[in-house]
Amino acid sequence: MSACCDEDDAHIAELRERQTRMLWAVLAINASMFLVEFTAGWLAASNALMGDSLDMLGDTLVYGLSLFVVARSDRWKAVSAGFKGTIMLGFGLLVLGDAVAKAWSGDTPQYGIMAAVGLLALLANTLCLVLLTRHRGDDVNMRSAWVCSRNDLVANSGVLVAAALVAGTGSRWPDVIVGAAIAALFLRSAIGVLGQARLTLTGAGPPRRVSRS
Repeated sequence: MSACCDEDDAHIAELRERQTRMLWAVLAINASMFLVEFTAGWLAASNALMGDSLDMLGDTLVYGLSLFVVARSDRWKAVSAGFKGTIMLGFGLLVLGDAVAKAWSGDTPQYGIMAAVGLLALLANTLCLVLLTRHRGDDVNMRSAWVCSRNDLVANSGVLVAAALVAGTGSRWPDVIVGAAIAALFLRSAIGVLGQARLTLTGAGPPRRVSRS
């Protein structure tokens, strides 16, 4: 029995080490892309690109929290997931408010900058999703981090679609609509993550699964 326990402890320690290395990698990618997208969104007057940059900032905070709780209890991980859900909710409301403001008055964004930076963000987030996918079933902490990364791909694709439509129509409306859609995605995901965190905290959620792959 003791040997079996030692083997399990060694496996869990190895798993936590892999999770930590992966989370540092995706944190660095998202922090770098936030700076790039925020600057580009400001220069291009793009609501969709600014929304995507705030998502990058939110993810940077999310992965930082995930690193903090990676070796802690399920309760800590559920609290972290709940905080992530709150961040997602806040950014969703912020982007939605910006979309409403630009619907009333705003300049047509520069679609060339939108397309170039949106494509770069898509490639960066695809790499992050690949890194996170292996660990998405480990626990609520890693699952919520994976959800954030999956949402990024949808948001990045939306920026590229908006850029193409702005180029084709000469109107700011595609940018406004995509920005609002990104906000709706954030809000929906935030509700899901908060619900999963609540279930884990109350003991109604599924037990933690430790992968042996």
